Amino acid sequence: MSIIKDFINKSRIKSPWIVHFDCGSCNGCDIETLAVLTPLYDVERFGIINVGNPKHADVLLVTGTVNYRNQHVLKTIYEQMPHPKAVVAIGACGLSGGVFRDCYNVVGGVDRVIPVDVYVPGCPPKPEAIIDGVVLGLEKFAAKARGEDVSRFETRRPFDKKQADQGAVKVQTTATQEG
Repeated sequence: MSIIKDFINKSRIKSPWIVHFDCGSCNGCDIETLAVLTPLYDVERFGIINVGNPKHADVLLVTGTVNYRNQHVLKTIYEQMPHPKAVVAIGACGLSGGVFRDCYNVVGGVDRVIPVDVYVPGCPPKPEAIIDGVVLGLEKFAAKARGEDVSRFETRRPFDKKQADQGAVKVQTTATQEG
């Protein structure tokens, strides 16, 4: 049985599946996230397949502001994903709540509900920055799948220096645009 599990883990590393969830946003990040699936940016060249079922996904891409109404859905999607898994928070709203962070119904960023592995800043981030974030998420996912220590990745949580680090990687790229 161990041989089968090893084979499945190696296969998951070589061909990770992603699921995208929008917590509620202006759709700017969603448009850019879906743009990376087009032939122009072609994120599938990394072996990635976009799926609609979290039970089949290895990487969760989250955009939008988390509010009290959708936080339970986000947590359920995260819990339905098999281990190991990686989470990529995309856009200013996914990182901190963005321009909506002071609203009465906003919880904040994605990391207030589930652990985040990679942060992709921007409002909205360019597709190149999202690809960089997905690739970093894939590296962290592969390290988790091999049972390696993921502390070798840079740990820094953007926009909220007062809280403890959660083992997240912030994408450092010139491809992000500020809006």
